[in-house]
Amino acid sequence: MSVAFRRESDEEHLEPRFELPLPPGPNIVTPRGLALIEARVAGLEAAIAGEADEEALKQLRREQRYWATRRATAQLAPEPEEGVAAIGTRVTFRLAGRERTIDIVGHDEADPAADRLAFAAPLAHALIGAEEGERIDFGGKAEAIELVRVVPIPA
Repeated sequence: MSVAFRRESDEEHLEPRFELPLPPGPNIVTPRGLALIEARVAGLEAAIAGEADEEALKQLRREQRYWATRRATAQLAPEPEEGVAAIGTRVTFRLAGRERTIDIVGHDEADPAADRLAFAAPLAHALIGAEEGERIDFGGKAEAIELVRVVPIPA
């Protein structure tokens, strides 16, 4: 029979489901970030155990594979040096006359709306390694940022 006359199944028209993309580079985490990953994996494992719908199970397993990989590749950030901006520090700085405070964290813990920036974000990347009182270049401007205070993120 000709291919033109065969009946197509609905599955032939489904979009392929790719694995969730992993952020590039190392998976450096804070202790809080590692705890969040562990909680996410445990929550997904519990959801998978209680789910009966096949489509929902596929989605949950896909997410579980992502978070299991994030857990397996997690590297705890070294203890930050006193007064030096690093992963796991809360940094207060002055930019364009405005003072702002951010936490520098790993990718999975990042939440820009809550002022938690991933270490790879341009602003956090510019701050890492700078010391209190130092002025650093940012956005093509010399000495655009002044570090006011650097402390470890409270537990």
